[in-house]
This record gives sequence, structure tokens and C-alpha cells, in this order.
Amino acid sequence: MDKQCLEDVSDEKDLGVVFTNDLKSAAQAMEACKKANHVLGMINRTIKCKSKSVLLSLYKTLPVVRPDLE
Repeated sequence: MDKQCLEDVSDEKDLGVVFTNDLKSAAQAMEACKKANHVLGMINRTIKCKSKSVLLSLYKTLPVVRPDLE
């Protein structure tokens, strides 16, 4: 390829799925967990009334948290 060396990568993201050299799903799970924790942290910082019913309804209605963890 015009005397260019290709770099070796350990993981690559394609269509939202993380592929690693060993084809294990740990990287995919860690990324989904990190994304969901980011959203839960945002909820924790912005909501003042932290009763169980309010947090449960927010958790169920936000489409970002549940699909990432599933």
C-alpha cells in the first residue's frame, strides 16, 4: 500500500459493536456500562428530589440507560 505500514490495533468499533483481537465481549460490556453510568450520574447531579418513585420512573422512561445495560 504505497510503502505504508499498517498499525496493529487491539480493538475496533464498527456499527456500535466493539471487536477485540480475542473476540471476547468484555470491552463491549465495559463500554455499555460506562455509558449507562454516565447517564445515571447526570440524573444524580440534576435531580433534587431523589425519592425511590422519581428515580425509578426516570430510569424506566429514559431510553438511554436500559438499552445500554441490556
